[in-house]
Amino acid sequence: MEATTCNGSVDGSTVFYLVGIPSLPEPFYLPVFFLFLLFYLLILMGNTLILVAVVTEPSLHKPMYFFLVNLSALDILFTTTTVPKMLSLFLLGDHFLTFPSCLLQMYLFQSFTCSEAFILVVMAYDRYVAICRPLHYPVHMTPQTNTALAASAWITALLLPVPAVVKTSQMVYNNIAYIYHCFCDHLALVQSSCSDTTPQTLMGFCIAMVVSFLPLLLVLLSYACILASVLRINSREGRSKAFSTCSSHLLVVGTYYSSIAVAYVAYRADLPLDFHIMGNVVYAILTPVLNPLIYTLRNKDVKAAITKIVYLKSVA
Repeated sequence: MEATTCNGSVDGSTVFYLVGIPSLPEPFYLPVFFLFLLFYLLILMGNTLILVAVVTEPSLHKPMYFFLVNLSALDILFTTTTVPKMLSLFLLGDHFLTFPSCLLQMYLFQSFTCSEAFILVVMAYDRYVAICRPLHYPVHMTPQTNTALAASAWITALLLPVPAVVKTSQMVYNNIAYIYHCFCDHLALVQSSCSDTTPQTLMGFCIAMVVSFLPLLLVLLSYACILASVLRINSREGRSKAFSTCSSHLLVVGTYYSSIAVAYVAYRADLPLDFHIMGNVVYAILTPVLNPLIYTLRNKDVKAAITKIVYLKSVA
């Protein structure tokens, strides 16, 4: 794309204007606000319940649930990065963000996106060791190893978006730059610039490939090994029990990559801009909403712990 002429600078004086959903009539702002608020409260409540359940219930002090705590914390942080500003936009008409605030939101959104993908890989590895190498599980999945795996996922994810953020901050913008989105998404931010967007678009694509497809390949490889191992189990009951320990994680992985697929199709397809924006919003909200439901409904240990907490709270 050719660089366009504009009255802007790279000194950080730019103010960003979040357009939101361009074709959404103003009378619909309030219903959209309440819808997003409901989703946000469900995310906070569901993931907080899982955090409390795992921390307070001794029977859940296992590697699998340690990684689930990381996932729940990520879901809270991930949505808190974007949803409060979206709520402010639709309720109060608060469209403006300063240059540093917008870049910080973009950075955190990308970092937590990466963290979620990497934590899902670590959880897949945990299931691989538990099913394929059960005798070695206590030796391999020690508290020190679990902490190192989780820390590696977080630190890598915090570092990976830095080059894109630095390059984006060096682009030229109008004094008031219009972002056609509900939050400071990398691609939408780049497209609001007056500079040549080709290098940044390519960098964003490369990061997306690393964050999306590499973790997916590792997860698929883990489950290919798990499937081969399970099929060697003679008893039907044993196979069923082995698969049941993976079902919640498989559903979470499926939800996560389905939301990525929705966002990708909305971006690549010849659809109106509103569909591109909503595809990204679905990606930002769908997985954090569904993760607690999946683990509450599909995992009997988590379900029992949460039921116990709710019961004790009601009789207290």
